[in-house]
Amino acid sequence: MSAGADTLLEPLRQRLAAIEAAGLRRRRVAAESPCAPRMRMQGQDRLCFNSNDYLGLANDPRVVAALAEGARLHGAGSGASHLVSGHSRAHAALEDRLADWYAPYLPHPRALFFCTGYMANLAVIGALADIDRAGCEVFSEALNHASLIDGIRLARVPTTVYPHRDTQALAQALSASRARHKIVVTDAVFSMDGDVAPLRELAALCERHGAWLVVDDAHGFGVLGARGRGVLEDLDLHCGHLVLVGTLGKAAGVAGAFVAAHAEVIDWLVQRARTYIYTTASPPAIAHALQTSLDIIESGEGALRRQHLQDLIGRFRAMPVPGGWRRLPSATAIQPVLVGDNTRVLAAAAALQAQGLWVTAIRAPTVPEGTARLRITLCALHQPEQIDRLGQALAGVSR
Repeated sequence: MSAGADTLLEPLRQRLAAIEAAGLRRRRVAAESPCAPRMRMQGQDRLCFNSNDYLGLANDPRVVAALAEGARLHGAGSGASHLVSGHSRAHAALEDRLADWYAPYLPHPRALFFCTGYMANLAVIGALADIDRAGCEVFSEALNHASLIDGIRLARVPTTVYPHRDTQALAQALSASRARHKIVVTDAVFSMDGDVAPLRELAALCERHGAWLVVDDAHGFGVLGARGRGVLEDLDLHCGHLVLVGTLGKAAGVAGAFVAAHAEVIDWLVQRARTYIYTTASPPAIAHALQTSLDIIESGEGALRRQHLQDLIGRFRAMPVPGGWRRLPSATAIQPVLVGDNTRVLAAAAALQAQGLWVTAIRAPTVPEGTARLRITLCALHQPEQIDRLGQALAGVSR
C-alpha cells in the first residue's frame, strides 16, 4: 500500500477504534440456513428471536414454490425501470390487489410497488414535499425509522420533531405553524419499541389542519387486523389524508414494499418519486410470489397464525421481568427488554448465544443513548415451550 493511501486510512482507523471502544461496532453474522425459528450460524443451531418474519412465511414451501414459478414465467430480472420496460404484469396484478385491500379505508386507492420499504419512504416524503416545497413543513415522530428520517432530510424542508406518541405537542405545533403545506410522518408500529402510534388522534389532527398523514406500517402489515391488512383494518380507520407505506419483506416473508393512497397521489409518485423512476424494477418473480403470501395472510390459516402469535406474546409478557432490566409496554410481536448499557447488552446477547439462543443487541444510534436493549421478536412458528426457554434464559443471564 502506498504511503498516501495509508495516510487516507489513518483517520478511518481512529474512528473505527472509537466505535469499538464505545461498544457500538456492528458485525454481520452469515446465516447458514433459511429464515426460520431455528437457524444455523457459525456451524451451530440457534433458536432465533430476532427475525421480522412474524408469520413464518419466509421459508414456507408454498411461497418458495411460487417464487420459483414466478422465475419460470417471468425470468430472473426485470431488465429496466418500471417506466422503461421493467413493469411486468406480475407487478401490475400485485398493485391492483393491494389497492383492493385498502379500498375500505382510503378513497379511490391505488398502490405502487417498490423494491424496498426504505425506497418507498424516501419516495413518499420527497414527492409530497415537492407539491409545495416553498410552503412545506414536516412534523416527524421522535422515534421514526431511519428511512423516514432520511426521507425528511432529503426533502430539505423545515421540520418539527414531536415527542413520542404526544398528540398534544403535535397539535400545538400544527396550530403554531404558518406553513401552507403540512405533512405528518409516523411509524404505525415502532420497530424498536413495539408500541403503536395513536393513529385515530393523528388522523383527526391532520383532517383539522389540512395536513397529509404518512404512515409506515412495516411491522403491522400482515400481523394486525382480522385479515392481516395492518393497522388501518385493526383500527377500522378511514382517512382521506392518509398515505400508507407497507413492507412486504417482514410478515409477508418475501421482499419489496408498496404505497397505497388516493389514485392521484400514486400518479404524482410515478411522475416525481426518484427512487421509483430511476431504479431497475425488482424481479417480477418477487411480485408473483407475494400473491401466495397474501393468499395465506388473508386466509383462515393466516388468522390462526395471528392468533397463535398473540398467544405467544401474552405468554412472554406474563413472565417476570428479569431483575435490573425493563420491559417496554408492547402488545406486538416486538418485545424489547431494556438493559441500558452497551457493554452489558452485548454481554447478555453473547450469554444467550452460548445457550443456543440468537437475540440481537440494539444500541445507539438505532435507539437513544442509554437505552440499549435486547430486541426480541416472536414468530407464529415459535412454540410455547420455546418461549418458556427464552424466559428462563433471560432470567439466568440477568442474574
